[in-house]
Amino acid sequence: MDTLRVGVIGAGANTRLRHIPGFQEIEGVSVEVVCNRSESSSRSVAEAFGIERIAKTWQEVVEDPEIDAICIGTWPYLHAPITIAALEAGKHVLTEARMAMNAAEAEEMLAASKAHPDLVAQIVPSPFTLKWDKTIAKILEAEELGTLREVRFQKSLGLNVDANAALNWRQDKELSGNNTLMLGIYYEVVKRWLKADPKRLLANGSVFTKERRVPNGSSKPIEIPETITTIAEYDSGLRLVGQMSGVELGASTDEYVIAGSKGSLRMDLRVGKLFKTLLGSKEDVVNPLPEDMADWRVEADFVESIRSGKPVTLTNFEDGLAYMRFTDAAIESLAKDSAWVEL
Repeated sequence: MDTLRVGVIGAGANTRLRHIPGFQEIEGVSVEVVCNRSESSSRSVAEAFGIERIAKTWQEVVEDPEIDAICIGTWPYLHAPITIAALEAGKHVLTEARMAMNAAEAEEMLAASKAHPDLVAQIVPSPFTLKWDKTIAKILEAEELGTLREVRFQKSLGLNVDANAALNWRQDKELSGNNTLMLGIYYEVVKRWLKADPKRLLANGSVFTKERRVPNGSSKPIEIPETITTIAEYDSGLRLVGQMSGVELGASTDEYVIAGSKGSLRMDLRVGKLFKTLLGSKEDVVNPLPEDMADWRVEADFVESIRSGKPVTLTNFEDGLAYMRFTDAAIESLAKDSAWVEL
């Protein structure tokens, strides 16, 4: 097979840590060109990874006839325009999460991918539970927990504690859109396990630091919640409770719980363990079978889908749209004083 030639647009931390090395490890794949936010940063990345060319604009990479696939590592504000342009130019697309600024952009991306079914369109998946996903799916399919009653996820991190800290891209609505902390990425995992979306949602959240400094010395109002709690309901009566806090210091909370009529699963991402408790039994560690364990292979999956036509599962644009709709619904509920919003 001819060499698959990749162009990289946006070389942030995850692109440098995962995507570029991941592609360079695959036989028959070449990272040909990189475009970062400035010429100097593009050149720095190119020199660090032995990439021969740099581009001054993302459009140059998309329009380059020597490029077969685009890896997008920018902030969310460019995901939709680059994805759509790349697909229209006949390029395969791997875009960093979060999928887009909002569900409307995600819908446009999905429509573009459907208009070019011969091209692979993939989103970088939420990676935190990959090791245990198959094990959890087997437990749910076997109905070991009985009738599911509630699913909960909770994540705390101190991104927004310091009121004197400058504005970061995750709080900048012009760069991040409706994406709020890690809400969409954590919901993506729930969707992966349950294979269903809730029917309605309400959200409550707060912004404590109303303005933050920007590089030009002025300040910018903060619209994205610094902490948010969501409650969603499914047709079956199952509840989903999610809490994202950016205002906690100290020991971080990072877990999922699936509660049913016969038992519960608890995934503690701080210690990297899955626990199961059944009625009449104590909590036990669940160790996945070797054949059920998965790890990061985003770049390899992307290349395999291009070469073999294997459907994208982690993560396809349909699932990306689902988590963007969930995120949008949370923002809409907040704007309506925590009213229920239909999904």
